[in-house]
Amino acid sequence: MFARLSRSWTLVKASASVLQQDKELLVFPLVSMVALGLVLASFALPIFGLGMLDARTGGGIALDAAAYTVAFLFYFVQYFVIFFFNAALVGAAMIRLDGGNPTLGDGLRIATSRIGVIAGYALIAATVGMILRIIQERVGFVGKIIVGLLGVGWTIATFLVVPVLVARNVGPIDAVKESATLLKKTWGENVIGQAGLGAAFGLIFMGVIGLSLLAIFLAIMSGSTALIIMAAVLALLAVGITGLVQSALAGIYAAALYRFATAGKDTQGFDTQALKLAFAPK
Repeated sequence: MFARLSRSWTLVKASASVLQQDKELLVFPLVSMVALGLVLASFALPIFGLGMLDARTGGGIALDAAAYTVAFLFYFVQYFVIFFFNAALVGAAMIRLDGGNPTLGDGLRIATSRIGVIAGYALIAATVGMILRIIQERVGFVGKIIVGLLGVGWTIATFLVVPVLVARNVGPIDAVKESATLLKKTWGENVIGQAGLGAAFGLIFMGVIGLSLLAIFLAIMSGSTALIIMAAVLALLAVGITGLVQSALAGIYAAALYRFATAGKDTQGFDTQALKLAFAPK
């Protein structure tokens, strides 16, 4: 347990050292977050208008054909935004890991050059998401278990899809196949359980939320409305910034793992042994 946490912090610090050199990489998840907010707002009206949140059958949400169409479009646009800015982040990170000095323009240029395959991958992800949702709605409790297992499998299979799309001139289906092949060949099946970055940021989020709650509690005890509002705003900012940093580090981490998986060579700032152990087989 302690050895795993130690490796987790090693990987976080290595990713952070790259982020420290290129702080502008935080802009990609920030813009992605804003864009996702706009996407959610633009779909809110048709979602409520079609009664998607009110029509229920058993334990799931009963959707008619129009509602399914809206849901699928929402999935597609949402995934496209996420994958586009992830590709920009990973592309810029790869330039830094290769010894270059990337700019925001470099990342956006790389993502734009792959916009067709990114859209294709978003279409695949949206289709998978809808299928999993339908299974969950129609099978009930058992469906939730099945969806959970399938979701984990899909996450494992697509872990390196964005780096593959950025680095190679392949289509989305081939990218999914290559991602699954790389993970199975290099690290085995225990990818999620050994994901050091996620474990480390779980601890970070717990610390941030704990300190935020403490600050809000002390502000409430003071009886000052201004302090309560200030504490709440600072808490939201702290959680938001932590999320942005995690997203940026995840992109850097994925880029480093892809380079290690395909070339088997050291990556600047990353310990080779730590990379191997991060996704060690059982």
